[in-house]
Amino acid sequence: MKKILNSVKIAQKELAKLSANERNELIFRIASKVRENCAKILAANAADLANAKDLSSAMKDRLKLDEARLNAICAGLESIADQKEVIGEIKKGWVAKSGIKINQIAVPIGVIAAIYEARPNVTLEIAALAIKSANGCVLKGGKEARLTNLAFMNALNSAFLPLGFCSVAFLDISRDEVLELLGMSEFIDMIVPRGGENLVRFVSENSRIPVLKHDKGLCHIYIDKAMELQKALNIAINAKCSRPAVCNAAETFLVHESVASKFLSAVYPLLKEYNVEIFGCPKTAKIIECKSASEQNYDTEYDDFKLNIKVVASIDEALAHIARYGSGHSEAIISEDYSACQRFLSEVDASCVFANASTRFNDGGEFGFGAEVGISTNRLHARGPVGVEGLTSYKYIIYGNGEVR
Repeated sequence: MKKILNSVKIAQKELAKLSANERNELIFRIASKVRENCAKILAANAADLANAKDLSSAMKDRLKLDEARLNAICAGLESIADQKEVIGEIKKGWVAKSGIKINQIAVPIGVIAAIYEARPNVTLEIAALAIKSANGCVLKGGKEARLTNLAFMNALNSAFLPLGFCSVAFLDISRDEVLELLGMSEFIDMIVPRGGENLVRFVSENSRIPVLKHDKGLCHIYIDKAMELQKALNIAINAKCSRPAVCNAAETFLVHESVASKFLSAVYPLLKEYNVEIFGCPKTAKIIECKSASEQNYDTEYDDFKLNIKVVASIDEALAHIARYGSGHSEAIISEDYSACQRFLSEVDASCVFANASTRFNDGGEFGFGAEVGISTNRLHARGPVGVEGLTSYKYIIYGNGEVR
């Protein structure tokens, strides 16, 4: 493993010497190789799915690839290549009182390691973002997608062949070896855990390397007393049911008591179409059929067709609930009251806060980044969907003309 990591560290220096056009051409070449190997990749994915007997249906959906999803992944890679160059960008410049000229410029972080579960598209997306930002990249995918990831890496490695080096490595290693990896700060500059709460906690507690993470995706939709019903239904169902296994899916609806009967009566049959299991407060139980919600329910990221519903007396109670249970990921208000929206946007502490839009938009592709290495709830360095710019640091370049201190 040390040999592999050292080779990536060396290759990153070579990658950084390439021009922006050369790095973009490499990403386009990867997308082309993936399309060329479509049949092999889909066959590997079918084998992974056949082995994934213990996964929930929602998690199987995360794992599954078809030709349309593969084409969408490739289009995302090409979108990353088409973005403006960030490496070498002058962020700001000034002349100090001594006369020296100071420029702050964007530079790569170095080598980024990602540990992730189930979603094989992450392999290509993080690799492309790393190439665009001139970073080396070490990938550790989940065992559920092992064959798909290896098929992706075959395509990626063939795209690197003309260069004579490869700045991306895939580690097919055990949990014990992951623990060893987390101590290798001499090779890796940043680590990104992308998966469930247990994975993120394990990496955060054991890493000697700076961690870019989100703890969990415990997202809320607050339906305000000034809601417009059809808008509220569309957003709520999209946020919960479009892809429940992803981290930007809603886990709890908070409903103002003045519209609770109207909203819950209308949303209930829509949730039942998706066979959503509902956990509700006593006030909810008086309006619709549900199981009793506990503290544990409110504190759980389901990643499944399960949902909490709580009726609240005011926006203050909704904000207090989010402050208590929210994970700082994505929170949304549905309201036609401008003041209520502005208060919610201002007071909620999360990486992304939405007014009258689904939490499902907290995504690098939807933000125009092409993809993301992850969605960060950190307060330092980067927050929200982390695209190319979030994979840069900076240094100061100083021009003088004989000045001394």
